[in-house]
Amino acid sequence: MHPARCRLLAAVRVDGALAGWLVLRRDPHPLVAHCAVVNHVQTHPRFRGRGTGSALMTAAAAVARGAMGVERLHLSVRSGCGLEAFYRRLGWQEVGRWPGALRVAPGDDRDDVLMSLAL
Repeated sequence: MHPARCRLLAAVRVDGALAGWLVLRRDPHPLVAHCAVVNHVQTHPRFRGRGTGSALMTAAAAVARGAMGVERLHLSVRSGCGLEAFYRRLGWQEVGRWPGALRVAPGDDRDDVLMSLAL
């Protein structure tokens, strides 16, 4: 992973347990080099509701802006899980949807919600 293009951020608790992680990825193409994508945001169920996800997202914004020189972050989330509200509380805005793009199970299609955060 080239540090200007990709970062893996991990949240580790005092006891050494991995509480969560995410991947921050930036495409070097000049048209989109000012943006980065946040992928694979995951928190261990044991640590949910304790601020781990919020701390990871705050760290991602700081690393993207400071170390990578990024001006905007993008991510997509699965609808129907309450994730849109979580990201809105952190300042993210919904910018679009791909209706029915995610098939969770037969007969359970969800929207792929596209979100953006100006840094």
